[in-house]
Amino acid sequence: MQRDTGNAVAWSDTIWQTVTLVVTALAGVATLVALTLTLAGANSQRDRALRLQAHSYDVMILSRTLAGTIAQAEAALGRYVISGDRSLGQLYVDDWSDAGNQIDRLSRITADNADQQRRIGVLRAAYDNRGRELSLTALSTTYGKNNQALARYYQARKAPALASINTLLDAIIADERALLDQRTTQAAHSVERSSRIAGVLALLGALLVLGGIALGWLMVRAINERLIARGEADAEWARAEDLTAAVAQATDELRRQEAKLRQVQKMEAVGQLTGGIAHDFNNMLAVVLGGIELARRQVADPVAVARHLDNAREGAERAAALTRRLLAFSREESLKVEAIEPGALIAGMSDLLDRTLGDAVSVTVRDRGRGWRVRADRVQLENAILNLAVNARDAMDGRGALTITTATRALAEHEIDHCAAGDYATVSVRDTGQGMTADVAERVFEPFFTTKEAGKGTGLGLSQIFALVRQLAGEIAIDTAPGRGTEVTLFLPRDVAAASVETVTATVPVPAAAGHGDLVVLVVEDDPRVLAATTGALRELGHHVLACNDPLAAPAMLAERDDIDLIVTDVLMPRQTGPEMIGGVLPHLPHLAVLFVTGFAGEANAEEFGDHPLLRKPFTLAALDRAIGEAMHRERPASPTRLAAE
Repeated sequence: MQRDTGNAVAWSDTIWQTVTLVVTALAGVATLVALTLTLAGANSQRDRALRLQAHSYDVMILSRTLAGTIAQAEAALGRYVISGDRSLGQLYVDDWSDAGNQIDRLSRITADNADQQRRIGVLRAAYDNRGRELSLTALSTTYGKNNQALARYYQARKAPALASINTLLDAIIADERALLDQRTTQAAHSVERSSRIAGVLALLGALLVLGGIALGWLMVRAINERLIARGEADAEWARAEDLTAAVAQATDELRRQEAKLRQVQKMEAVGQLTGGIAHDFNNMLAVVLGGIELARRQVADPVAVARHLDNAREGAERAAALTRRLLAFSREESLKVEAIEPGALIAGMSDLLDRTLGDAVSVTVRDRGRGWRVRADRVQLENAILNLAVNARDAMDGRGALTITTATRALAEHEIDHCAAGDYATVSVRDTGQGMTADVAERVFEPFFTTKEAGKGTGLGLSQIFALVRQLAGEIAIDTAPGRGTEVTLFLPRDVAAASVETVTATVPVPAAAGHGDLVVLVVEDDPRVLAATTGALRELGHHVLACNDPLAAPAMLAERDDIDLIVTDVLMPRQTGPEMIGGVLPHLPHLAVLFVTGFAGEANAEEFGDHPLLRKPFTLAALDRAIGEAMHRERPASPTRLAAE
């Protein structure tokens, strides 16, 4: 019975020991599981906190990078406005495009944050507004309006769009920094809470020590792996920076080479044009020399002499007209806004178009403009039409049919884009080329955009035409499609008043010198042959002439004589220009009439001549007489000496 009792006790102890062992094992397993889950949760929260921190850092870094890119783009634009270097203009376009890409990336990585998405939406609108402001500055520089571009650039620096961009970027960074602080605090609290739970659970059994060691070892290993990965990422970042610098250096070198190639091609084009001009000049000189030689041989026959001299004069006038056209085309003449009939303008460009486009392009001109005029600078309008013709020739690969049509159109408000309601003269250039897709047609007026091969186009021709038309309050339209050619139409406001501003060489008659005969004229000219010819022409017209071959000696001659009525002076002279000489003497002699004579005005602007007329060399006696009449009819104070005499 005692054995049975002992067996029962042993059995009972075994049961309790088993139960205790099972309970302990279960408690240990439960504790280990709880500790494992707690540590796993802590690790998960820590990993999430690290990801969120990295995400916040990415947002802040990208925001700072975006601000730097925008500042770099505006700095490039400023250098472009000051220097006019088109490579700087391209650098501005590239940087501004990179800024837009960075805004897109910023929108993608903050897609889970509604507040940030709202700010980025406002930021994108401010970026677009800023882009339009800077585009006007870039177009002004491209068009050569540097003063206007500088004014717009400095005004744009104070624009609300720039301040809005900076404010929005600061708000985005501040919001991410606040989120970063909040997430860091939450992660710290989570880790602290997990540590307390782990400490309590560690008291429940020694088995957790091994588990803690194992888990600790795993955690240390994970941290080491993260550190190694971070080091590798930093190394990759450094290599990427080095690669970026190398690519930038290579890009700069390519741009320099491209500029050299463009210059070589430009010189080739100039050489080709020079050959054609030399041919025309030789023909005209042959007419002049032949007419003079025949006149000398038939001096006994006055009728034949007059006929041959007329032929020689016609050849000389054609040569002079060709020179004026070339100077105008190369912008060597001063700019002047005037009333222009597009049909007549295009008719006068026929020789220039034929030489430029070549024999393989047939040109048809249709004038349906009904004599309507527009107010524009003749040189700018000629260049715009020539640019359109050259683009059409290139679109036809140098062979095809080109049609230039002038017409009239009455438009309603915004019937053609931004055009106001009213009458418009139109100039259309149609080619038989391959045409363009809608995507290309939408971008053709962007600066530096071109579909031509590298080195064959700058992408500035159509953008300059666009700027000119907008400056004239007009519009430009394109009708094109692949396979059916392209038609570009300029809509230019009609000049109803047709109040033209003409030079003395224009076809509109100017007052003759009637009533101003027997003038005392001082002629200032450094070339002795031209001086002799001019003084002879003035004497032939019945005037008293004083000759001066040095502009620096002219003030003394004016001081010695108080009866001089008119000074006729060349523009470009070695020691002093005509406008400089007149600017020095005219304040002391405001009654003095002035006539400028020149064969080449260089880059001089019309403002240098003031309100004094300008006569182009070579000139006829009739043209000289008309120019003197215009100079004498200009309003001036009367001479004090002559007032006293009267």
